[in-house]
Amino acid sequence: MDLRRKGRREARLKQEIEKYRASSPKITEQFADLKRKLTDVSVQEWESIPEIGDYSARNKRSASRASCRAGHSAREGPAGARACHGAGPQEQRRWWHRDAVGEGRGTVLSLKLDRLSDSVSGLTVVDTKGYLTDLNIMKIASNYFSSNAEISDIKKARLLLRSITQTNPKHPPGWIAAARLEEVAGKLQSAWQLIQRGCEEFPKNEDVWIEACRLASPKESKAVIARGVKAIPNSVKLWLQAAKLETSDLNKSRVLRKGLEHIPGSAGYGRLMLLHRAVECCPLHVDLWLALARLETYDKARKVLNKAREKLDKEPAIWITAAKLEEANENTQSVSKMIERGVGSLQRGGLDIDREAWLKEAEAAERAGSVLTCQAIVKNTIGFGVDDEDRKRTWVADAEECTKRGSIETARAIYAHDLGVFITKKSIWLKAAQLEKSHGTGESLEVVLVKAVKYNPKAEVLWLMHAKDKWLAGDVHAARAVLQEAYAAIPISEEIWLAAFKLEFENNEPERARMLLTKARERGGAERVWMKSAIVERELGNVNEERRMLVEGLKLFPSFFKLWLMLRQMEARIGHGAMAKEVYENGLTHCPGCIPLWLSLASLEERINGLSKSRAFLTMARKKNPATPELWLAAIRAELGHGNNQEADSLLAKALQECPTSGVLWAAAIEMVPRPQRKSKSSDALKRCDHDPDVIAAVDKFFWHDRKVDKARSWFNRAVTLAPDIGDFWALYCKFELQHGNADTQRDKWQATSKAVENSHQPVDAILRRVVLALGVEENHNAAEP
Repeated sequence: MDLRRKGRREARLKQEIEKYRASSPKITEQFADLKRKLTDVSVQEWESIPEIGDYSARNKRSASRASCRAGHSAREGPAGARACHGAGPQEQRRWWHRDAVGEGRGTVLSLKLDRLSDSVSGLTVVDTKGYLTDLNIMKIASNYFSSNAEISDIKKARLLLRSITQTNPKHPPGWIAAARLEEVAGKLQSAWQLIQRGCEEFPKNEDVWIEACRLASPKESKAVIARGVKAIPNSVKLWLQAAKLETSDLNKSRVLRKGLEHIPGSAGYGRLMLLHRAVECCPLHVDLWLALARLETYDKARKVLNKAREKLDKEPAIWITAAKLEEANENTQSVSKMIERGVGSLQRGGLDIDREAWLKEAEAAERAGSVLTCQAIVKNTIGFGVDDEDRKRTWVADAEECTKRGSIETARAIYAHDLGVFITKKSIWLKAAQLEKSHGTGESLEVVLVKAVKYNPKAEVLWLMHAKDKWLAGDVHAARAVLQEAYAAIPISEEIWLAAFKLEFENNEPERARMLLTKARERGGAERVWMKSAIVERELGNVNEERRMLVEGLKLFPSFFKLWLMLRQMEARIGHGAMAKEVYENGLTHCPGCIPLWLSLASLEERINGLSKSRAFLTMARKKNPATPELWLAAIRAELGHGNNQEADSLLAKALQECPTSGVLWAAAIEMVPRPQRKSKSSDALKRCDHDPDVIAAVDKFFWHDRKVDKARSWFNRAVTLAPDIGDFWALYCKFELQHGNADTQRDKWQATSKAVENSHQPVDAILRRVVLALGVEENHNAAEP
């Protein structure tokens, strides 16, 4: 029944409420129309409205006080007093105490306001924003009268602060003051909740976070400040507060260094504040001192480093930083002195000088751009812990290691110190010159070479390097002058004579080259002088003079096989085939172990008398020179050239048994097997000789034929890296990049093209193009054959 009547009962109650509200409206509803009209009130009218106060309470209190004073002045006795106040003497004393407390509180408040004020031009100015946060709420002693006053004040303050936080929730001091009020009232949980809301409302205000850290328990304070620095990572106050919460110096140092990492470079002042505080908290951490010195001006940085040396008298980094500071301010004379003083001070302090550690500091100084500091460190510490007999070897090894790591200035400083001790050592000058050639400038290389030939006038390699450097720089006259000085210093040096010949010959001065070689022959030149003389005559087209030079040279040096080869080439060039064969036979009599002579004779016999005669000469050559892959390869190619594939396979099998690690034979094996078997054969070859350039080139061609362009390019790079002096590989690589097709016909083209007379003065790139062109012509010719 109750459930059935519930609907009617609620409807009736609702009607009664609406009827009551219609007859007795709320105050807000009565003045709703007036409140809407307030939008038309101007700012001046708002400001002219007087402040309202509790005049009734004030009038009542004033009337009571006046009545009391009147009663006492009349001296009407107890009856008169009771008539005045309506109470006895005890009640009168209470009124007097209340007045005294009120006056005292007013006096205290006025004193606080005076302290917070500042006289500016005769006016009293109060910081209203800081008043809420800076005013410490005083607790009044709890007695019968003061406790009531305190409770009343807290209630009023709470209402006032609640109004502030509600009407202006974006005012941080209001939340801080509300939290402090609850703390004074003893309600720590309420204070914590209020400051938590403040942190949520103002995550970017550092004062709110610091207040929250203060109100939090010791266990929670670190978590609170961590949230704060996460919200404001560039706040110096928060990082300092976080460091203050740590108990050990190590943890303080970690916090401060982490703060330095998060503070951006624009906050220079904040970083300075943080570092000043950091060195106060952690005076034994050198990183903080050095960071502070880097941010200060020159004069202040010197003072900071001096203080750091007082605290850390055994720390090398302080002296090194001081030297960098002097170098940065262009006090070059002070850099070396600073390092010297530092090393001496550390030694007197009982610290061992670790040469390896100081060299690492020198490399670090070089990377930082402090070259003079790097040189000073090397000069003053390179000799520690090294025996006199090991100095040269150890210092050269140090320089080479620095060069490998890219520390060129450190290596240069080590070589400079090394040459100051071993000034006549040719090997050190060569290494120093090579360093300048690879990583220096032309001027720096010139300086080293001039000093090198000055202190080592009998070292022909230094003279040659100096002359070549001038020649490569395009100054032929200077190179010629250097070689003339070398003649005077070493008149019997064949290398210098040949270098002078090459300079004149390559610069199209054949007559000057011929004159130099004539003088060299008169001075008793060796076989190379006669070979170069024949080359000059060949260049000038004097066949008879060329033959004379070769014949006279062979009489003096019959075991020099290159003269026999040149004489055979000359006879073949002018069409004297029989004379060419005779030259080979005579050459093999004097040079039976010369493989190029055997190969050339076999090739000549194949052209003149056919395969059988060539086969016989190659068999004889293999008997006299066993385990020679080139002879086996020549026999295999001869059989393949005449279509004898089975004989070629048989020879290849025997060759691999005799020379199982020969790269050229495995490369031929890869090329000779059918295409489906090349992958397995390549695998076998790589197992036998993985780093052989001929095998790598054969695998290149295998990938190229299978159109695996990326793999082929990678293996071509590997081949030319392993054997950069083999021109055939470069030609094959160039042809691959030009996409000229199959390159099986590229045998020996580089040698034939580069040694041609018309190409004797051509640069390498021109010869390479001609080799590629020859490969393309030969391939097109082979493709046209049936």
